[in-house]
Amino acid sequence: MRPLEGVKIIDLSQAYAGPFATQNLADHGAEVIKIERPGMGDQVRTWKPIKNGESGFHVMLNRNKKGMTLDLKQEEGKQILRKLLKDADVIVENYKLGVMERLGFSYEEMKKINPGIIYANVTGFGINGPLAKRPCYDIVAQAMGGMMDVTGPADGDPTKIGPAVADSYTGAMLCIGILMALYKRERTGEGCHLDVAMVDTMMSVLDHFLIDYTINGEINSRSGNNDQAIAPFDSFKAKDGMCVIACGTDAMFEKLCGLIGREDLPKDERFATNVNRCIYYGALKPELEAWTKTKTEAELEDILVNNGIPFGNIQNMEQLANNPQTKARNMLWEVDQPGMGKVVVTGTPIKISYEEDKLIKAAPTLGEDNTEILKSIGYSDEEISALTEQGVI
Repeated sequence: MRPLEGVKIIDLSQAYAGPFATQNLADHGAEVIKIERPGMGDQVRTWKPIKNGESGFHVMLNRNKKGMTLDLKQEEGKQILRKLLKDADVIVENYKLGVMERLGFSYEEMKKINPGIIYANVTGFGINGPLAKRPCYDIVAQAMGGMMDVTGPADGDPTKIGPAVADSYTGAMLCIGILMALYKRERTGEGCHLDVAMVDTMMSVLDHFLIDYTINGEINSRSGNNDQAIAPFDSFKAKDGMCVIACGTDAMFEKLCGLIGREDLPKDERFATNVNRCIYYGALKPELEAWTKTKTEAELEDILVNNGIPFGNIQNMEQLANNPQTKARNMLWEVDQPGMGKVVVTGTPIKISYEEDKLIKAAPTLGEDNTEILKSIGYSDEEISALTEQGVI
């Protein structure tokens, strides 16, 4: 048995953040019904990688879900959603602010159908405030949430983090919020309206950058791979590539210096404490890199890891996919996806002792489970055929 079996989620969300939240819930047993527009589907179906005209991004985000099409602009489509809501635990959406109300599905209206419903919505800026109605994608949230300003080389432009972290982090926060709401409802019977914003999420993971300003009035400039709160905590050149080394404590730094034959460095007042090392890091890095550049990555790994110093190779996607640790952790799942054949997508990082760590169901084709879902709420074959002809599903 998977931990969320018996939890029913209506997923109206599109693109990334909302589907990432429900993907995590579906991976661990929740019944997620993904609802898309008839004939069009989720925009993510057009996102690369593409194979045989099908999207691997869609497969990654929507595996383990059921798929349904529904036109919510038609009254019959709204009636179907009302029936689905009656025994649902959660509904997730990321429409523009006001769309659900115009469709007749405000939280107050949904509570009349199901008093215990948990209504979870994702927006760029939240449901209140002067920016609430602005549209948003990941790059906008990274920009306006402060992330781009603190990312990139010191002498370069503000930089977007490669993956869509505003989407994925927000999806993770939404997932956590849904689990909190389910736990509260288990004890009290109360549902709730859960409001998670992408820009808020970016602010929440700025670690020291924002509070350096709020506490001391300091505005930190970009510093590349160097962490401004801990030193050394950076990338370094090796004889044959690049690597990263991190020393989180003074004792760890002293050990590193002993390994490289530079016992003098911790005795230098500039480098004796973490606070000072951060201040004078510009002088410290060349001293450390003078040593790392004399060693290959393999030699550095052998010396540092075997002596308890956190070290990492900077892996590309080929190296990551083929790393024995990736296989040991079962972080790549194979799926036989209709239209694509066998493809490999990322697995779940959440490993639970009693749960089988594998993909259960391929991502749905558009409207794949219409008949099954509609029959479960009382529709006949004839009625389903009529709904198809009318473009409701």
